Amino acid sequence: MTAAAAQPQSKGLLHWLKKEALPLLVMLGLLAAARDSLANHYQVPSGSMQHTLMPGDRVVVDMRAYGLRLPFTSVELLHTGVPQRGEVAVFDSPQDGTRLIKRIAAVGGDRVDLHEGHLSINGHPLGQVGTDDVEDFGRALARLDLDQGGGPDITGLTVPVGKVLMLGDHRGNSADGRYFGLVEASALYGKAARVYYRRGEGFTWQAL
Repeated sequence: MTAAAAQPQSKGLLHWLKKEALPLLVMLGLLAAARDSLANHYQVPSGSMQHTLMPGDRVVVDMRAYGLRLPFTSVELLHTGVPQRGEVAVFDSPQDGTRLIKRIAAVGGDRVDLHEGHLSINGHPLGQVGTDDVEDFGRALARLDLDQGGGPDITGLTVPVGKVLMLGDHRGNSADGRYFGLVEASALYGKAARVYYRRGEGFTWQAL
């Protein structure tokens, strides 16, 4: 190939890059920003949230639930809500930074007692009458898995304002707030909204 023939090809490639590659990169950047600030997904790695979430479940995470943040940062641009008892949330463990998914068992100001896996908030047991494995959080029902017992108890803990207590529904098989402590409410990554895929069932759209 002569130098004269190579020159038009180089110009053609440069023209394509300017015309197609830049818009593609911008689109990918916008998609990444939307994923970081608006909606994301999470794959459940363990059975610590059984029976609500099973290992391998894929979950839609609402990133706007607790505040709209500047993409790729923790800077809050708009306050959109506060964590509520019973919600399932994604967060980073304060112990080692591992991304976890657990239930918000208590919020700031709550007095917590947990005995043999059964939760009481401000002196009121959450267990439904006539059942041993369902807790009523008002906005959500949690079906517990107590096949390995209830795990460590909690007695008379008052959650400070600005903190939350995160627990797994599989009370005897969950490394949760009883081990790594309370979590800053502002550090919650997002609210788990729906299961969209479950092993053995395929695609689904199950609300949490």
